[in-house]
Amino acid sequence: MTETDTASQPTGALSHLRVLDLTRVRAGPACCRILADYGADVIKVEAPAGVDPNETINGPRDGSDMQNLHRSKRSLSLNLKMPEGQEIFRRLAAGADVVVENYRPDVKYRLGVDYESLAAINPRIILASISGFGQDGPYAARAGFDQIAQGMGGLMAVTGLPGQGPVRAGAAVADVAAGVFAATGILTAVIEREKSGRGQWLHTSLLEAQIAMMDFQAARYLVEDEVPEQAGNDHPVSTPTGVQQTADGYLNLGVAGDGQWRSLCREIGRPELGEDPDFATVEARLHNRRQVRELLDPVFLGETTATWLKRLEAANIPAGPIYRMDEVFSDPQVAHLGMATTVEHVRRGPIRLVGTPVRLTRTPPRISSAAPDVGEHSEEILQDLGLDAERIAVLRRNGVV
Repeated sequence: MTETDTASQPTGALSHLRVLDLTRVRAGPACCRILADYGADVIKVEAPAGVDPNETINGPRDGSDMQNLHRSKRSLSLNLKMPEGQEIFRRLAAGADVVVENYRPDVKYRLGVDYESLAAINPRIILASISGFGQDGPYAARAGFDQIAQGMGGLMAVTGLPGQGPVRAGAAVADVAAGVFAATGILTAVIEREKSGRGQWLHTSLLEAQIAMMDFQAARYLVEDEVPEQAGNDHPVSTPTGVQQTADGYLNLGVAGDGQWRSLCREIGRPELGEDPDFATVEARLHNRRQVRELLDPVFLGETTATWLKRLEAANIPAGPIYRMDEVFSDPQVAHLGMATTVEHVRRGPIRLVGTPVRLTRTPPRISSAAPDVGEHSEEILQDLGLDAERIAVLRRNGVV
């Protein structure tokens, strides 16, 4: 599959679901984006323009971040701080499947969008809550942001060169992971509802998601009582797995197993190193990591990156280039996978957005539209609720929508 406009492709895996998206910033919008790309009717419920002082927190409405986070959704402008706005939301919730929110934990109760209130209207409703630190506990009321979770979840302590101090990852790991985990929880609850007929409340947080993303590093501490340190570009428990400088740049080398090590030794003309007791096993190479580096560095400096990648691929040794973002989307495999998807924007014209990374063969995902303007679909959504044009006009004059 090549880069394409997906508007002509089939979709609909989740077309039977209606999702009310009360989220902002990144984790919640990323969660709802997943559902929208698979065909769910995601209604982005947001304050009318000018009501929220932080409405530009993700940049301009037509900017890359907003467009990528909120594609495939509809927008309803609704002031939930007003009683009329809350009443309209309750009417929407009565016919919805899922509500997603990422307010601070106490806010949902003030707005009447907590699970107990929603379930009283619609027992099948599923409420997904994403917070910074959890729905209760000593940090529940704190504001949560990705970098704070990266620090508290252990990522920054293992990222970067040894001794250089904590380093944040260059992507919003905690935010996006929380969104993915929340979407997983929503789909699990939807499947369970087929048996029970009842909805439920699920919640995750940036902190929980970041700790879960630490995976084997967290397990090293919990199981082995090892506290991981910064390892730079080297893999913490496998070598030679990391960045190698070449004659004209860098490449990633992924020699994990002993068989791969022996293949590498043959490829560089040093087959005897494959059996050398100082290097023959993973444990031995880790113990002698510095010597392994001293052996390989001058060898890799002798050829260009392109030459090494061809040689290593032919020898079935895992390796890959290290791209800047423009090079990522120029790679033929990335183009084949369709990870840049073109949609039409009313003011910007054709724009490319990041594709959906999981494909279903019968009901593939589809980015159906660019991100909507604030309240772009308010009238049609409110008409579906039975409100006539006169009533909608009154709501607009009163600042409810």
